[in-house]
Amino acid sequence: MTKILYLISCAAPPAQSVATGIRKAQAAGWGVCLILTPSAHSWLENDIAELRELTGYPIRHQYKLPAESDVLPSPDAILVAPATLNTLTKWADGHADTLALGLVTEGIGLRLPLVALPYLNQAQAAHPALERSVSFLRECGVTVLLGLGGFVPHVPKHGDLESYPWDAALDALPR
Repeated sequence: MTKILYLISCAAPPAQSVATGIRKAQAAGWGVCLILTPSAHSWLENDIAELRELTGYPIRHQYKLPAESDVLPSPDAILVAPATLNTLTKWADGHADTLALGLVTEGIGLRLPLVALPYLNQAQAAHPALERSVSFLRECGVTVLLGLGGFVPHVPKHGDLESYPWDAALDALPR
């Protein structure tokens, strides 16, 4: 049976190449369900049909109504990539105002394997809330790939999408 990975993508430039992350996860043996933050969904609105075809599942970005059935299988692991400063700090504070945040905050309590691969510039990374949030998430068992071996923040407006380390995130997931 194929293990299910929820790939949660936030509105950061690597979200525009999320298909790369999906293909790499599939090549590693994962069935991938894509969940987008509302902003990432608006960025990728024209690609939703293609992404649905690639994953074989509906692309979710908002909560379902209570009477609606779940359209996705339960996850065996969750990867948040790209993870933004906004998502990391809200996640650490227990916010669940979007489907993406609801899934990751619940994932801690469900003791799911959780990996976050940020995408930040150096100015965002210097905000004091980031260090506090990353430390807290790590204490909760979340693998946050920030720094060497993961994502190293770049100079503002000088990010390199080609070097976004999808492979490091997939290697951090359980086999």
